[in-house]
Amino acid sequence: MLPNVTVNPAAEKFMRRMVRFAGQGEGAGFRLTVSAGGCSGYSSEFTVEGAPLAGDEVLSVGDLKLFLPAESRLMLEGVTIDFSDTPTASGLTFFNPNAGACGCSSSSTSAPPPGVVKVDIGSIRRS
Repeated sequence: MLPNVTVNPAAEKFMRRMVRFAGQGEGAGFRLTVSAGGCSGYSSEFTVEGAPLAGDEVLSVGDLKLFLPAESRLMLEGVTIDFSDTPTASGLTFFNPNAGACGCSSSSTSAPPPGVVKVDIGSIRRS
């Protein structure tokens, strides 16, 4: 079952660009793997794939194909995905309104707001 997830326009634009520039063909999509971990509760990575992998569900965002494995579908329920581009960081952000505050020892100036995780563009892997 596909999650109730919101993909904001900036995140959609980023995903589309990644798929387009990967040159994987018309059936290609953005595969997003999200799991528990990290200060904000999420750890994620993404790739551009020519087709969904076994077990993936396809979430259509306009004509963009977002490939989601089972564990990601569970984690993304109710989450808003956005894209942030600042002088110090650039990447996808995830906002979960149901997430609790960070309980780690990082300072509040370097930790993202509760429910938000940033994924650095350098984590992109091309298959």
